[in-house]
Amino acid sequence: MLSPGLLRNQKAISLGLMALGTAMAVGAWFIPSDAGYAGVGPDFLPWLVSIALVVCGALLLRQAWVSGFRVFVPPSGSERGNWSGFAWVSAGLLLNAMLLTRIGFVLSCALCFVLAVQGLREKTGTPRGAVGWVKDTLVGVAISAPVYWMFTKLLAINLPGLTSTGWL
Repeated sequence: MLSPGLLRNQKAISLGLMALGTAMAVGAWFIPSDAGYAGVGPDFLPWLVSIALVVCGALLLRQAWVSGFRVFVPPSGSERGNWSGFAWVSAGLLLNAMLLTRIGFVLSCALCFVLAVQGLREKTGTPRGAVGWVKDTLVGVAISAPVYWMFTKLLAINLPGLTSTGWL
């Protein structure tokens, strides 16, 4: 049997999820519903997500009231968070947002990948030398370049590039 404190937390999570869905529905209410391509307007996805959040929150609340979340596995790992890993991943995300228009999509996403991998390596305690950084950079470019080309060449969606050719 789960402790009363844990059940209270599960109910709070369920109610919070329902509140988030309701807040999104309120925001979706103010989005114009002019039908676009295939009769779907810009408010369709926010409504869909808000309804899904409210339904999932209601189902979780039902479980929390009856017996607690099913297949609940207590968290594993350390008691404290890995703040240095968090800092690496956060730096990657923030630098990606800051540098996207300056160095282009491919290089900024590759940098984000490299810093996120470094953060995950911090957690596992397997830091890498210069060769590892170069390999991570090459993998980041190998992942982000095809994504960039698919968006710019196949889907004709403009993403910030390093050059005006549309290939970098």
